Amino acid sequence: MTMTSGTENRTVLRLAFWGIPLSLAVLGLKLLAWWLTGSIALLSDGLESTVNVIAAVIAYLMIGYASKPADAGHPFGHHKAEYFSAVIEGVLIVVAALLIVWEAVPAMMAPVLMEAPALGLAINFVAGVINAIWAYVLITAGRKHRSPALSADGHHILSDVVTSIGVLIGLVLAIATGYAILDPLLAVIVACNILYQGWMVISRSIDGLMDRAVPVEEEEAIKQAIAANAAGSLGVHDLKTRQAGPAIFVDFHMVVPELMPVGEAHDICDRIEDAIRAVHPGAKIAIHVEPEGEKAHGVRVKTTVGRH
Repeated sequence: MTMTSGTENRTVLRLAFWGIPLSLAVLGLKLLAWWLTGSIALLSDGLESTVNVIAAVIAYLMIGYASKPADAGHPFGHHKAEYFSAVIEGVLIVVAALLIVWEAVPAMMAPVLMEAPALGLAINFVAGVINAIWAYVLITAGRKHRSPALSADGHHILSDVVTSIGVLIGLVLAIATGYAILDPLLAVIVACNILYQGWMVISRSIDGLMDRAVPVEEEEAIKQAIAANAAGSLGVHDLKTRQAGPAIFVDFHMVVPELMPVGEAHDICDRIEDAIRAVHPGAKIAIHVEPEGEKAHGVRVKTTVGRH
C-alpha cells in the first residue's frame, strides 16, 4: 500500500459519500417496481433499500468522525467510530426485517397477483445490478483500507443483491404458477435472510469494539519483521496487537544488554518500527525497552519473538 493515511481517509470518505445518492437511486427504482406491481416481495426488497440509505448516511458521518486526528480527549484517535456505524447498520437491518414481516403476514391471508409484472421485475433487476457493482466496490475498498463501515455497508448491500435475486426467481414462479401466495411467502423468507445478515454485521462490529487481535497471518508478518530487524537486542516478548478500524496497534517488550547506551537501543527500536510499518503502514507501535536481568515485572525473557 503506497498511499498516505490522509489519502486513504479521503478515498474512504469519498466512497462513503457516493453511497448516499446511489442508495437513493436504487431505493427509487425498487419503490417504482413495487408501485407498478403491488408486490409485497418487491416492497420488502424496497424496505431493505430504505435501510441502505440510512446506513449510507450514518457510514459517511462516522467515517468522517473516525478520520479525525488524535486529540487530548482521544489520544489514540477516533478509529472505533466506524464500528458504531456498523452496529447501527446491523440494528437497522433487523428493523427492516421486522417491517417486512409486518407487511407480509396480512398479505398471506388475502394474496393477490401482481400487476404489470414484466416491467416491475425489469426495473428491480436493474436496481439489483447497480447494487451488485457497488457492493463489490465497497467490500474491496473496505478490505484494502481496513474500514469496518465500508465493509459492513458492502456486505449488507451484497445481502440485498441476494435478496433481489431470490425475489425475482420467486415472483417469476408466482406468475408462472398463478399461486399469488408465493409473493408474501417469499417476503417472509427474505426477512429471515435479512435477520441473519443483520446479526452477522452486529457480531463482527462488536468483535472489533472488543479490541480483537489482528489476524494470525498478519501477526506472523509482524513477528517476522521484528525478528529480522532486532539485531543487537537480546530478544523480545509479550507481543500484543489490536485492531481499531483502519488502525493497528503493536506493543511488545525488548530486552537489551544492561550497559547498552540509550541511543543504540533507540536505533534498534527505529529499525524495528520501520520494518513493521513496511508491513502495516500507519501502525501505532509501543516498545518497552528492558535491561538484561530486569526482574521487576517477573517476566522471563524469551530470545525469540512470540507471546509471553
